Amino acid sequence: MHGAVVLIEIGAVILALGLLGAVSLRVGISPIPLYLLAGLAFGKGGLLPIDEAGDFAATGAEIGVILLLFTMGLEYTAPELVSTLRHNAPAGLVDLVLNSAPGVIVALVMGWGPVAAVALGGITYVTSSGITAKVLADLNWLGNREVPIVLSLLVFEDLTMAMYLPILTAMLAGASFVTGLTTLGIAGLTITVILVVALKFGRYVEKFVASPSSEVLLLKVLGLTVLVAGIAQQLQVSAAVGAFLVGIALSGPLAHTARELLTPLRDVFAAVFFVFFGLQTDPTALPPVAGIAILLAVAGIATKMATGWWAAKRAHISVAGRLRAGVALLPRGEFNIVIAGLAVAAGINPQLGPLAAAYVLMLAVLGPLTARGVEPLINRISRRRLNREPAAAPTTPSEPTHLPGQRGPDPDASPAQA
Repeated sequence: MHGAVVLIEIGAVILALGLLGAVSLRVGISPIPLYLLAGLAFGKGGLLPIDEAGDFAATGAEIGVILLLFTMGLEYTAPELVSTLRHNAPAGLVDLVLNSAPGVIVALVMGWGPVAAVALGGITYVTSSGITAKVLADLNWLGNREVPIVLSLLVFEDLTMAMYLPILTAMLAGASFVTGLTTLGIAGLTITVILVVALKFGRYVEKFVASPSSEVLLLKVLGLTVLVAGIAQQLQVSAAVGAFLVGIALSGPLAHTARELLTPLRDVFAAVFFVFFGLQTDPTALPPVAGIAILLAVAGIATKMATGWWAAKRAHISVAGRLRAGVALLPRGEFNIVIAGLAVAAGINPQLGPLAAAYVLMLAVLGPLTARGVEPLINRISRRRLNREPAAAPTTPSEPTHLPGQRGPDPDASPAQA
């Protein structure tokens, strides 16, 4: 009977996701907010809590994030990634300072102490790579010129998290400086090894997974991605970073085939991830911290928009691309909850968990909705500007006219940006 209950709950959740997906298609919005609200309804304190399918949802959520980041990695080659990261390192540092500051300031003003400030700073800093990857795919933005900029910032954040999480864990445990430094060194070495393999030996990875059989190729790619992600996480590095680097190790026709095979599987487990996040949130704990969460959310929207705008402007991208880059960075999700969970488990402050949940939930919902609403806004602004311009205005041959959002020539653009 226990097994039957598990199957019934899993089936009900997956069927509900399908129905919500159909609603989102009819309404014309991203399904992510609906998945999150469904998680709230099925979670602790919700309208119809489920208990038996929790382990499946937790594992499925981890696989969902891994597959989302792996398919993002397939979009770019290793040399393009390194070049983009090197070029956008200043933007990554600006992102770190601007977006961690609100959390640090609030924690210190509330009197929660320096350790809580470090934890809350991490919560307000990092974007949800999983939700952003889903938004980019849902809105068909993957081919836009600003996407490499967004991607480089996400990777910079994930690599920062690979260094940040060991430091935070050591601080929460009251570990010595030597122990924390050792943990940090292991994390840095792991990232370096995976990145070197992706850069120097990617062709051997391709030969290893290549197969004329779609079934064999799917099993090899899926198994290798989850295996590397698990090893990375075991060594105190984000599983998402490991999966992303496996993706960039594959290129050419093999990457295209792997993407086609994994896309349906990715979409299923990505939906489970968003539901699982909602399952972990108790709705009754949200109202007491709603005011602070709203304040942080407003600050987070402003700082991420500023980050995306500035980073895209540095790459000579149009106003439309700058807006899209900003809104793509708005969602918060998996890393934010991980950080909050570590802090709550260490007994830092009982309000930190609900505050993080409310903050992430608001931006996880507002992020995709804002991204969906950007294009109509850009189109209206463009039409008004064109209507105000004189009809006989001459066009300079050396500077072709193009509307915001259309791709123009960029002599400094990399192959990924073109």
